Amino acid sequence: MFKAILLQRAQDKSTLAQLQDLDDSQLPDRAVTVQVEYSTLNFKDALAITGRGAVVRQWPLVPGIDLAGVVHASSDPLWQPGQRVVVTGWELGERHWGGLGQRARVEADWLLALPPGLSTRDAMALGTAGFTAALCVMALRKHGLQAGDEVLVTGSAGGVGSIAIALLASLGYRVVASTGRPQESDYLRDLGAAEVIDRQPLGEPGKPLQAERWAGVVDTVGSHTLANACAQTRFHGAVAACGLAQGGDFPSTVMPFILRGVTLYGINSVFTPNDQRALAWALLAQHITPARLQSLTTEIGLSEAIAYAPRLLAGEVRGRTVVDVSR
Repeated sequence: MFKAILLQRAQDKSTLAQLQDLDDSQLPDRAVTVQVEYSTLNFKDALAITGRGAVVRQWPLVPGIDLAGVVHASSDPLWQPGQRVVVTGWELGERHWGGLGQRARVEADWLLALPPGLSTRDAMALGTAGFTAALCVMALRKHGLQAGDEVLVTGSAGGVGSIAIALLASLGYRVVASTGRPQESDYLRDLGAAEVIDRQPLGEPGKPLQAERWAGVVDTVGSHTLANACAQTRFHGAVAACGLAQGGDFPSTVMPFILRGVTLYGINSVFTPNDQRALAWALLAQHITPARLQSLTTEIGLSEAIAYAPRLLAGEVRGRTVVDVSR
């Protein structure tokens, strides 16, 4: 038996989230069973637990879009009991049972071995948010951005934004953090932001072309914020878009793209090929220290996750929320 959060759909189509004791026989029929040590609570997980978004595709479901732990059993020769692994994406916590439980069963090709020196807790302090941030930074670096270039990070106090700031600063970029939480300015500067700006002007309707400023942008917000960020990006600059906290719309024109040659990269962390996953995790392991992770991480127990989810949706949580599934 193991404990897990189980989401079920009530007759009125509302979501019922409960911490339950489950049996291994209830796990999906897949190749590798993982003894989960840590998971995380992400925006998508909070939507699933509260039933406020159309996240869950299969009922009943154990939520949790990522996990880290130790291989318990495997029918695939690639993985042996005792190996330390991490899983993000692959529709975990949406269509497939996820990480907010003490045991999970996944496909062999969903797994990655943890980079040397990275604990399972550190892996989840990074988690899907860190992996997504790394993919954004990789896109900007591949585009040609150099150390010293000015990069805007929107939604900067959230999980992706926080790790993007720390990673970009470690690589030598001048990072400008946009936030609606001025009380987090010291936190953002400690992560490596050279400047903290109010998000409000970026979040309002703006002109299709504005004064050039950013060599690159990591946007976690979407909507008017993304449109304004593109309008302010310098000639031949790049914008990596990975979120829609403000909205899924894009009220812009083609002008930044055809008059300034701005490139907009869409970042999808769910179905990223494993060779790119390995590069992203190696980048994170090299540039984000355990001490830095500690400064941006809050830890809760599995028993606390259901009650904690509405706080995340309300914007009351900064950085990363790691879930210790043993308590």
